[in-house]
Amino acid sequence: MTEKILAVLASFIIAVISASGYAGIALLMAIESACIPLPSEIIMPFSGYLVHTGQLKLFWVATAGAIGCNLGSVVAYWIGAIGGRPFIMKYGRFVLLNHHDLDRAEHFFSRYGGITVFIGRLLPVVRTFIALPAGIARMPQLQFHLYTFVGSWPWCYVLAYVGMKLGQAWETDPRFKAAFHRFHLAVEIVLVIGIAWFVWTHWRNRVRPEAA
Repeated sequence: MTEKILAVLASFIIAVISASGYAGIALLMAIESACIPLPSEIIMPFSGYLVHTGQLKLFWVATAGAIGCNLGSVVAYWIGAIGGRPFIMKYGRFVLLNHHDLDRAEHFFSRYGGITVFIGRLLPVVRTFIALPAGIARMPQLQFHLYTFVGSWPWCYVLAYVGMKLGQAWETDPRFKAAFHRFHLAVEIVLVIGIAWFVWTHWRNRVRPEAA
């Protein structure tokens, strides 16, 4: 059952980006930044592959991803601003958010202040939830959006660039050709593994405190 769900989700990511291009990238990255487990580490590399095929441009892929991060972060910001920590801790489990993730994000924010939004956007895991403590602290929105965009853009660019280079290797290296006849098949496999790992690590971290 889990494998079927992951396969459907993997196909969904590929279908959205393939059909909608930049808008699809923005949508998927917005979902991720709204604290819904849809890893950018999977979304952006596939977008980079489409850059390699000539369907998209690298600059605009990164820009679309950063815009999506900004849009999704608005949701997370206002969840933190309106609901506060009690609301997040009560309902965060439905999107695989555990108190370790929130504690880590709050620690960064309390230590570095507003610049944390910029720094956090460059760090795995923290980047997804950094908008929550920013909302709890009622960080000025203009500053919040500026740091979110500026921090998200290089993250999106690097991941897309990696995907673009992998696409080149896939077509030029005969070992890759022998392993997979179609790149889309390889992407689906990577997506399933990546999403499964993401869900498993977050679920494990959430269960540990309950078992203690």
